[in-house]
Amino acid sequence: MENKASSSPLKSSHHIAAVIIISLFISSSATSLSKGNFDNNFDIMWSKEHFNTSEDGQIWYLSLDKETGCGFQTKQRYRFGWFSMKLKLVGGDSAGVVTAYYMCSENGAGPTRDELDFEFLGNRTGQPFLIQTNIYKNGTGGREMRHMLWYDPTEDFHTYSILWNYHQIVFYADQVPLRVFKNNGKPNNFFPDEKPMYLFSSIWNADDWATRGGLEKTDWNKAPFVSSYKDFSVDGCQWEDPYPPCVSTTTENWWDKYAAWHLSDSQKLDFAWVQRNLVIYDYCQDTKRYSTLPEECSLSPWE
Repeated sequence: MENKASSSPLKSSHHIAAVIIISLFISSSATSLSKGNFDNNFDIMWSKEHFNTSEDGQIWYLSLDKETGCGFQTKQRYRFGWFSMKLKLVGGDSAGVVTAYYMCSENGAGPTRDELDFEFLGNRTGQPFLIQTNIYKNGTGGREMRHMLWYDPTEDFHTYSILWNYHQIVFYADQVPLRVFKNNGKPNNFFPDEKPMYLFSSIWNADDWATRGGLEKTDWNKAPFVSSYKDFSVDGCQWEDPYPPCVSTTTENWWDKYAAWHLSDSQKLDFAWVQRNLVIYDYCQDTKRYSTLPEECSLSPWE
């Protein structure tokens, strides 16, 4: 593995350029940008007593104890756009705890849902914090990737974002592309591009699988486990029944223009660094699990 102190994308000039480019895109976008306090954007899904805010309302806290966790979702649905939030994850011994930050077409885990997942998998103190991403179309997932992070996500807030358009889905951490999932430009069973989605986050106990495949169990003596959130931002096509005009690929919005259909040259350098150093698991390389690799595995993230 390369020396992260010298080769981390956060220290590179091409990463700074990529941040500037994305910032310019967002500031010049013609679509509405959703920001604001919690009540303006979200509803609590369950366990309101496990939700809290800072005095000024700008930081939101979800807590998990042995009884239950907590979760929230956006009031609106979106189809395509840029979705971003800053998270500070559970510190200390968090084995078995999952903080999920994801988009889904349904309020529950329905059999025909589309879904885009960030899942932060808790760990024993001193062990690497893993981030898992997954993609569902019509209820079928099994498209997991797992990455290490080049920073401690429990010490401070970091930005996690999803770019979603007809051509690709990109998962970002601090503007660095962790994962690129391509469409093939024709009807298929792997790329979710038809159903609008809510954005959710939740904290819950998953010690049957989350840490070392379920070998490490949640230590409830460490509860409550708390994840923190701030600076929610959406620049996307807000769904309006029966069909919003902005959802078509008109290239009027920055996230739908040609430059957002591919990684930029500077983003490709960051993505290559991630591929070399941080990937723990990629379902497209798991030939024991898939004797015939899924169709989408043949699509290049570089194009």
